[in-house]
Order: sequence, then structure tokens, then C-alpha cells
Amino acid sequence: MAHTAPVRYAPRSPRTTATSASRWAGLALLAGIVYGLWACAIRRDGGPITTGNVMLGVVTGLIFAAVMFALHRLAPSLPRELRALSWAAFAGIALGFLCSLGGASVLRSTVIASVVAAGVFAVMFYRYYTTE
Repeated sequence: MAHTAPVRYAPRSPRTTATSASRWAGLALLAGIVYGLWACAIRRDGGPITTGNVMLGVVTGLIFAAVMFALHRLAPSLPRELRALSWAAFAGIALGFLCSLGGASVLRSTVIASVVAAGVFAVMFYRYYTTE
């Protein structure tokens, strides 16, 4: 008869907040770079690259990354309704700004931002409601 030795599992190392924060900071920075390049490309509209376009891309990318990182850090302390609402507002405002850069009217940008925000709110509320 074969006997087996008891299996010892190595204790999991707890994820430190510094590691999680640095990981999210890197992700937010990457998303900010993509968002800034997108805004810069929309504003450029096939023309030459100018200092104003580059500055617009850098500033919007940094603001997007900072708000995304701050929202990720502060949102878990909010109730699920406000957490979903904050992510929805962030997504709606971000996409509405990009639509307005493309030359769309204020009404069209607002409608697109509202539709996106409603969709993000529904998805995020469902996710938070089912996982709590």
C-alpha cells in the first residue's frame, strides 16, 4: 500500500497596497497615453503636428490618468451605487470630450456621453451588486 506525505502549501504572500497601487498607476498611465494620443489625433485631423496638438495630448492624457488612478483608489470606499455612478460619469465625460474634439455638436456629444454613461452604470452596478 502506498502512502503519501502530507502536502504543505507555501503561504501566499499578501498583496501589498504598494504593489497594487503601482500596478494600477502603470495601467492608468498607459490608458492616459492612449487617451492623449487619441485626443491629439482627433484634434490634428490629418494636418501637421503642432505644439498645441502635442500639449493637448499630454495634458488630456495626464488628467485622464490622474482621474482614473484616483477613482480606482477612492471608489472601493463608496457604496455600490455611487461607485457605479462615479465610473459611469468618468466614462461618459471622457468619451463626450473626445466626441466634442471631433467637431460634433454639443447636443450630439451630450447624447453619446449619456448613452455611454448609462451603459457603464448598468454594467458596473450589476457587477458590484452581484459581487458584494
